[in-house]
Parts: sequence; structure tokens; C-alpha cells
Amino acid sequence: MNQSAINSKIRNYRMALRENEMKYSASNKEIQDLNEKAQKYTEKLLEVLKESSQVIVGQEDTIKKILISIIADGHVLLESVPGLAKTLMVKTMSEIFKVDNVRIQFTPDLLPADIIGTKIYKNASGSFVTQKGPIFHNFVLADEINRAPPKVQSALLEAMQEKQISIHGDTFELKKPFLVLATQNPIENEGTYKLPEAQVDRFAFKILIDYPNKKDEIKIIEKNSSYQKYTIKPIFNPEEIIEIQKFNEEIYSDSLITEYIADIVNATRNPKDYELELDNMIEFGASPRASIWLMRTAKAHALLNGRGFVIPEDVKAIAHEVLRHRIILTFEAEANGVNADKIIDFVLEKISPP
Repeated sequence: MNQSAINSKIRNYRMALRENEMKYSASNKEIQDLNEKAQKYTEKLLEVLKESSQVIVGQEDTIKKILISIIADGHVLLESVPGLAKTLMVKTMSEIFKVDNVRIQFTPDLLPADIIGTKIYKNASGSFVTQKGPIFHNFVLADEINRAPPKVQSALLEAMQEKQISIHGDTFELKKPFLVLATQNPIENEGTYKLPEAQVDRFAFKILIDYPNKKDEIKIIEKNSSYQKYTIKPIFNPEEIIEIQKFNEEIYSDSLITEYIADIVNATRNPKDYELELDNMIEFGASPRASIWLMRTAKAHALLNGRGFVIPEDVKAIAHEVLRHRIILTFEAEANGVNADKIIDFVLEKISPP
């Protein structure tokens, strides 16, 4: 696709957008209703951010992205060095949402049955009884997931995609809402296993957590060196979370937004079509799940901002978290210090929003 073709496509985008703006103007009752309902949810969602900030300092963006993933009913992969409050985040969010949570420490000797459960023989009854594993909780923290072998990591595949578990031929539904929040250390590679691509693709977000700044570091020191303890105030219950997740699917998205998302994902697979010089940088582009999660989390971002409709800025706001773990780079890219985030920057800069 040459530059003139791209410019023509942009003009068509904008003409169609103006037509849709007229069609879905402020007088449109459907959009008005969605906005009003979204704003009611937003008030409570902002309370979640405020409540969590009383306990977790300096990780506002991470908490916001986790909240977006909960709204969109997606799982999260967190990458950071130890000590950045990942366990505290899960515990805090579970208390705010009044759901149960569990932390599973992944180790090289862990077995699939240690996660999903197994059947045990009862001598008294002379029959097998299903012993459910820790996966049967609402929020599951899979700590240092890359320390367990692929067979164990793959035990989460069915749970993350189908929200169910199969144990020796019997299928069990998982609790709703269900969130897997997995962590991995980007520095230490000894004794770790690379996550299978099929599993990585099932995470809606990959969030990179950085160190807090000096100001936040001081707050952390003060908070953890005093006897003052903050009690978390529950804001939602599980039924309300499910209700929000269903409403998130109703958020309006124009066909132009859908095409914009498709262009972004397609550009990671066929960069030449968009005059992107990335052929030697990308081994494999993003999967169709990337398109799905770009849309679902963009809707959640819109909802968090009090809107019942998606705008291009919603897509841009979550593009890095959705795409960075789905783009496989070549050795040449890694040797040149080009990471997935830089590739996404190039794509977002080239693909003009509607």
C-alpha cells in the first residue's frame, strides 16, 4: 500500500466518521443511554482506584490497567523485579471486589495436579473423590509462573480460555469472575522456562512494572514503618463485577474503530503494506486474539473514562499492553536493541486514527 493509497484511506475514514457523528450525535438516545449508564459505573470504578491507592503507593497506572482487564474479563501477565507489591495488588483488589483469592508459588517441582486438583481414593466409601486445587478461586496469583516447566504452565490453558477445568474426565466450571494474574522476573533467567506462546496469547495484558519514584518511595517507607493499618472498604461484589463485564460488551464501537484495530494488528503481520520498514524485525505478528482484546479493553478504557462509546485514544491507551507479548521479534531486532514497544510505537505512528 503506497502513501497515496494510505492518504485516500484516511480521507475515507474521516468522511465516514463525520457521517457517523451526524448519525450518532448527542441527540441519539442509544448513545445517551450508554453514556448515562457508563457514568454511573465510572463513579464506583474510580472509587476502586482511590481505595487501592490508600494501600498501594506509586503503582496507579498498573492498578488502572488491572482494573481495565477485570472489566474486560481478561487475564494479566505482570513483569517486574521482586518487591513491587504484586501480591498486595491482588489481595487489595480481591478485598475491594469481595472475592476470594489465592497465591500459587510456581516452582520447578510443581505438578499440574497441584494447581487444578486430582481424584483421590477414599477407603471408607471405596470410591474416588475429586479434590479441587487452588485454581478454584476468583483471583489467582501465579507467582513466578516461568519457574515451573511448560507442562505445569499449560495446566492453566483451559482455565484461562474456557473458564473450566477437566479432572480425570470430569469438567468443572470455575468461579465467576475469574482472573489469573501471573508474574515473572525479567532479570533472573536461571532455573526458568519460557512461557509457551499459546499460553502467553491468552493474557489480555502484559504490564511492565517499574520502580516507584523517590516521592512515592518515601511514602512507602513511611507507610510500612508505622503501626497505622488501613482497612480496605469493599466497593463491589462478584455479581456487580459480572454485571459490569456484561455492560462492557454493550459499549458502542463504530465500524471505523474496528477497521482501525484491524489495521494496527495487520501492520504487525504485513508491515510492507503500510510502508513500515520492519520486515527484518518481526518474526511473527500479533494473533487474532490481539484484535479481540484491543476492542474489549478499549471498551473498558472508555467505560473507565465515563463514556459509552469507543474513540481512537482508547485503543492507543491500551495498545502496548495488548500487543507487546504477541509480537515475536527476530534475532536481528533483539541484537539492535529494538523491543516490541518500539515496534508498536512505529505502527501507531504510521496508522492514522479515524
